[in-house]
Amino acid sequence: MKHLPLAAFALILALVAPAHAEDAKKAHANAAAKHAEAKPADAKPADAKPADAKPAAKDKKTPAKPPAAEAAKPSEPVQLTNPAAPAEPPKPLSREEAIKRADAFFNASPVMTADFVQIGADGKRSEGKLHVQRAGRVRFEYAQPATMEVVADGAQVAVRDRKLNTQDLYFINQTPLKFLMKEKIDLEKDVTVQDVQTDDSGVTIFIEDKATFGGTSHLKLIFDPKTFKLKQWQVKDPQGYETLITLFNIDQTKTPDAALFKINK
Repeated sequence: MKHLPLAAFALILALVAPAHAEDAKKAHANAAAKHAEAKPADAKPADAKPADAKPAAKDKKTPAKPPAAEAAKPSEPVQLTNPAAPAEPPKPLSREEAIKRADAFFNASPVMTADFVQIGADGKRSEGKLHVQRAGRVRFEYAQPATMEVVADGAQVAVRDRKLNTQDLYFINQTPLKFLMKEKIDLEKDVTVQDVQTDDSGVTIFIEDKATFGGTSHLKLIFDPKTFKLKQWQVKDPQGYETLITLFNIDQTKTPDAALFKINK
């Protein structure tokens, strides 16, 4: 049951009160009072009825309009003000432009430090700090519980296991890391660039290196599409094992301590 609005209730009282007063007059009036009986209808209280009714009628109708208007709104399409334009996918770079920008990144500074995360062929995750000072000096310093270190002193690369207390040495030109170590990097001359691809994740340069120890290695160098900083690289060694390195917090201004690149023979 709907509740009667106060305005409507007041309107009913205004209409009923004059009718009861008229019945009381009829009980004591004579035949001549019949002419006066019509007067209450013409009287001012009766004239006041429309005046009293109008504000109440407005009050009664006014609340009913907004719900009807509101009910129609959900069916209307919502208009957005200045909707954001969808992000445009990065435009593919030509092979020449991608290689040129990759060389520019590597040659911009002879030093680099970065945090890295490595996912090995067995799926194990390790992390640490990368230090580079060209020409030829690189150190992968793994955080515990990893026990391995990779250090290049400009002539050789040492792979150390701190737990087993072992160290294996390789010539720099036998490793797939030469793109980090040369004084001046020219990918077209140093390695074989097989392909260049651009997508939302970045610009990927596919490299084949036939001069690595044990056979041919394949690399993917992945650059940020906006800044063209090196984000990741993936190495597939001659045995088919893949290792993924992801870089963070790259700094090409800080010169690493020379002691970091020392190999104890």
